[in-house]
Amino acid sequence: MRTKGSKNYLLVILMAGLAFNQVDRQALGLVLQQIKGDFHLSDTQLGLLSGMAFALFYAVMGLPLARWADRGNRVLIIGLTSAIWSVLVMSTGLAGNFVQLILIRIGVAVGEAGFLPSAHSLIASYFDRSERPRAVAIYLMGPSLSVIVGYFAGGWLDTRYGWKIMFIALGLPGLLISAVAFLCLKEPRNSDFESRNSDLETVYETVDHQKFLKVISSLLSCSSFRNLLISISVASFFNFGILTWIPTYFIRQFGIDTGILGAWLAFVMGFGGIVASYAGGELATRYAASNEQKQLAVMATLQVVMGLILGFVYLSPNLYVAFGLLGLVSIGGCVATGPLFAAIQTLVPEDMRAVSVALIYLFVNLIGMGLGPLAVGVLSDALRRSFGHESLRYALIFMCPGYLWVTWHMWRASRTVMKDIEATIVSISGSNDTVELSGSQFFAAPKK
Repeated sequence: MRTKGSKNYLLVILMAGLAFNQVDRQALGLVLQQIKGDFHLSDTQLGLLSGMAFALFYAVMGLPLARWADRGNRVLIIGLTSAIWSVLVMSTGLAGNFVQLILIRIGVAVGEAGFLPSAHSLIASYFDRSERPRAVAIYLMGPSLSVIVGYFAGGWLDTRYGWKIMFIALGLPGLLISAVAFLCLKEPRNSDFESRNSDLETVYETVDHQKFLKVISSLLSCSSFRNLLISISVASFFNFGILTWIPTYFIRQFGIDTGILGAWLAFVMGFGGIVASYAGGELATRYAASNEQKQLAVMATLQVVMGLILGFVYLSPNLYVAFGLLGLVSIGGCVATGPLFAAIQTLVPEDMRAVSVALIYLFVNLIGMGLGPLAVGVLSDALRRSFGHESLRYALIFMCPGYLWVTWHMWRASRTVMKDIEATIVSISGSNDTVELSGSQFFAAPKK
């Protein structure tokens, strides 16, 4: 039996790991304007560097690594990939030109791809359905911590030592995360399972195309999962497109120093996000436990509100008003993340959990991280003739109404999620009794 202490210990390690897994992204956004000047780049090239160069390889590597996580030792994957990304983030500080930066970002993407799906799957094995919204919300405080470290520490390091030393310093903690994962985390699967999945044959099995396509087909046969996949993918396009350019926008629009900007962004997005992430999981666990329909309906409403407030961030002529509105956006986005991914982990069987997350992040990274920042960069360059130095402002404003599309699919998922769960319970138990759902029986076999 797993104790409460061991569960909390797991969450703290994984939350810290996720924070440093993503800290390079915040730091990169903070120094894009400097990189542009150092290497004489266009906004389109900056969008490529912060978007597709990373996202394509992150997405491609995520699926086979997740399939391995669903069948093998997730702790091994977490420790190994943490070491890889750490070394490569440090290597960013050694880049001498744009091509080298692109190649290093590709390597970082490969290293970071295995962590998040493996961690989601591990948490779902430690926590039951009613506990998952809170547990996943605590884990997903990691991105808010990465905002604090990336913006606050990154801004200070950049101001004092320059952006190259900044990346070297921010990559070091990942090596500690890797060591702690190897030494302290335990794979909860039984010894028989581990013994059957401990040799090279397991790795080959994870990329068996026939089995892999069957898993994907099973996931996509669920209408709630499909709508959540579309909703998250579309949201990621606007989130990455809009939020990646926030530091550059404030620097251009208000002429603010990176050190001061980093401190402000760490406060309004980081600390607010931590509180909101925990609150979202706590509220879902306390007032809507095992009621995924209510959880998703609230999230759908938040998407509309977030898109509206984001528009006013870029319309505001006052720096501090813009920061305040940005804090509200961060709170709204972070409140939803824990219950959302907890619902997904409840919706899929144990042996598909990591793949389900990797499939989502395949689209999140290709559509969101890959195309979002690039789209804003291209749009900003295209609007420069009409709007001059304010072209980035209007490019970002034009993106904000897209959250209505996000809301539509999340609302549709909320209307079917309980029906999908109940239908599966009936197919397994032959009754309408509420039971914990796990294992490959959760989903019906895909239609031939």
